This record gives sequence, C-alpha cells and structure tokens, in this order.
Amino acid sequence: MNTMIKSVRGMEILDSRGNPTVRVFVALNNGMVASASVPSGASTGENEAVELRDGDSKRYAGKGVIKAVMNINETIGPRLVGMDPSRQNEIDSLMIALDGTANKGKLGANTVLGVSMGVARAAAMAADVPLYAYLGGAGAVRLPMPMMNILNGGKHADNSVDFQEFMVMPVGARTFAEALRYGAETFHALKKILARKGYATSVGDEGGFAPSLKSNEEACEVIIEAIEAAGYRPGRDLAIALDPAASSFFEDGTYYLEKSKQGKKTSAEMTALYEAWTAQFPVVSIEDGLAENDWEGFRAHTAALGDKIQIVGDDLYVTNTRFIARGIKEKATNAVLIKLNQIGTVTETMLAIQMCREAGWGYVISHRSGETEDSFMADFAVAMSGGQIKAGSACRSERIAKYNRLLEIEADLGKAAVFANPIG
Repeated sequence: MNTMIKSVRGMEILDSRGNPTVRVFVALNNGMVASASVPSGASTGENEAVELRDGDSKRYAGKGVIKAVMNINETIGPRLVGMDPSRQNEIDSLMIALDGTANKGKLGANTVLGVSMGVARAAAMAADVPLYAYLGGAGAVRLPMPMMNILNGGKHADNSVDFQEFMVMPVGARTFAEALRYGAETFHALKKILARKGYATSVGDEGGFAPSLKSNEEACEVIIEAIEAAGYRPGRDLAIALDPAASSFFEDGTYYLEKSKQGKKTSAEMTALYEAWTAQFPVVSIEDGLAENDWEGFRAHTAALGDKIQIVGDDLYVTNTRFIARGIKEKATNAVLIKLNQIGTVTETMLAIQMCREAGWGYVISHRSGETEDSFMADFAVAMSGGQIKAGSACRSERIAKYNRLLEIEADLGKAAVFANPIG
C-alpha cells in the first residue's frame, strides 16, 4: 500500500512566552501521526515571512491563531489528502501557490511552516528513519557546535545591556555531549558569580541571565570569569559569540546605546567597538552587529573583521535566497543565520542553506525567542551538516528539548558521529 496523507489538522497551543502558536498533526493512511509546533520571534527582521495573528483584542491581546488553524483545516489540509508525504518540494510549492504572496501574508508563515514540518516528520516516520537521516541522508553525521546563550539584553531582557545575546561556544570540546557539559557548567558558574556580585539571576526569554550590568563590556568580563571558575580556558575551551541585534537600537543612520548609556555611534564606530572587543575578549562570532538595512556598513564591517571572526547576518537575510544572493555578491558577511519560520517552508530553508554552501559560507541553525518543546530544529541541524546551532541557554525546557535531542542523535550515531569547531 502506498503511503499517503490521510488528514492534516491544526490547533492553537502556547509557546514559551505564553503566546498562541500553531501545532499541526499530519495523519497517514498507515495509521501513523506526526506533529510539529511553530516558534515565534520577538526580534524580527522587517522582511521576514509574516505570521498570521487574529487581531482580536478579546483573545490573547490579539495574538490568537484561530485564523491560521482554520487555514490549515479548511484550505491546506483538504488539498494535501491523498498526497505522498515524501514529496516535500511538491507539497511546499503547492502551499506557496495557495498563499500567492511574496511574504506568505495570506495563509501565514506560521500556518505553512507547521504543515511543512509536520509533513517532513510524517515522511520520516513512514520511511522508518530518524528525521535527521531522512532530511540529510547517510552523510548526516555531524553534530552542531552549540552557541549557548548565557547572558541576555536588548529586547530579550529588561536590563541595562544594549546587546541582545552573549553566548559561549565550547570550541575545545571533542564531542557534542562534552560541549554541552562545558556550556552548562559555565552557565552555573556564572549564576554563582552574578549572585556574589549582587546581581539578579533571573533569566530572559532564551534562558540567559538578565542582570543590570554596568556596561556591555562587563557582560564579556563576567563570562570570562565564569569560564575560568568552571575550570576552563577562555578562547581555548570556550569562546564568546555575540548577537547585538543592532536593528533594535538603530534609527535614522545612528546606533543608540541608550540602555548602557554609552551614547550614539556611526556604523564605523560600531565596527571599531567590535574590533576592540575581539582584541580584548575571545570573541569568535558576531551576528547582526549592524542594522538590517545598513548594507554599506556591513560591507565595511566584514572587510575589517571577516578574516578574523565569523560575521553572521540574520535580519539582513531573513533566510531568504534573494537577500542571501545579494550578501554573497556584496561580501556583506561570511555566514547566515537560518530560521525555518523566517521563510516558512522546509524546502525554502534548505535552498537558502544550499546557497550558503555554494558560496563557502557558514550557516547557523537557530531557534526563536518564543519556542515550543518541538525538537525539529535539532534534527534539522544535523541533517544540514552546518556544524552550528543556536538553541538557547542551559535552562528552560523548550531549550533543553533541543539539546537532549542532539544527545540522543549523537548516541544513535555512535562512532560515526562527527563533532568539530566550525570556525576554528
């Protein structure tokens, strides 16, 4: 009997911030049922595919997704009944055509992505192979280096730090399990240090601590202190990665570091600041160090720093091949952040990654600040073999779900598993 889609059904659930999001169930004619849940971002690029929200102020302050669920149940689902779930590209293309907009504004990127992910998972179940092997084939054996968020600022925390994420990368670890341990031990060491200094140890949306530090620089200083307190060597065992999310403090051509009271800066001055940081601290990666429309600034930024560290574009590209192609042509960065819900389908996300590969660029599979317990992105990171993942801190179960799934995959692969520093 040929495996076919029997039904596709959506429902409204809550994400890690307590806001509504979409869960999709894809049932097959062999009795198997797969599900997928869609994340949501707080710091979003203006060119991202559009989430469909109800706008009804009487439900969830307008953030409900009943319309998205109806689109799944009444528009998309009936069209997929009888289709082979392994025809991912065909199914994704059908949904893109049904939507008919450039940004998925009609059906909603959250609507389309939930179905796309659910179909991929159903096809893997039908093939009786793990999702990472189904999407990546026999060569999917590389575990990603975690970029573990341990300090939050910007839009992800109510504190005095302008930059959104301060992360550690366990560049000296030999396995994913060891890398996770390095990061977790540093996270717990940092908590003790912050408490001793009299800082709050509450956490932000992605699980990193959100203390009101004296400056942006102090964030790096306490992270180095934590690395050493955990028994590791800064720059050798663990390095620092940054995501300033500069669009959030950019206006009319100027960068305003208001939270830390460090004044206003030009693009060149921001790049000079980062250059000074890379000399002072073991920073190996900077994501969105400039604003999403500051293409000229990014070109100069990468020319100055790109030979030394990884320069990642997120809001600049929004996982869209049109913007990535421009970035490659203009040498705006040397790596791309990849978020499934920025573009809306598994197929389009894989095409974005293929473009990065062809250019010899790095790419980082990333979560969103509003997450669910779904671990799809963990399998996806292994399938795409890029060697880097942003999944959040060493706390909050929606983040830990991704790390635990990667531990399972590494155990499943056994001696075939590969782990290495992707930017060393």
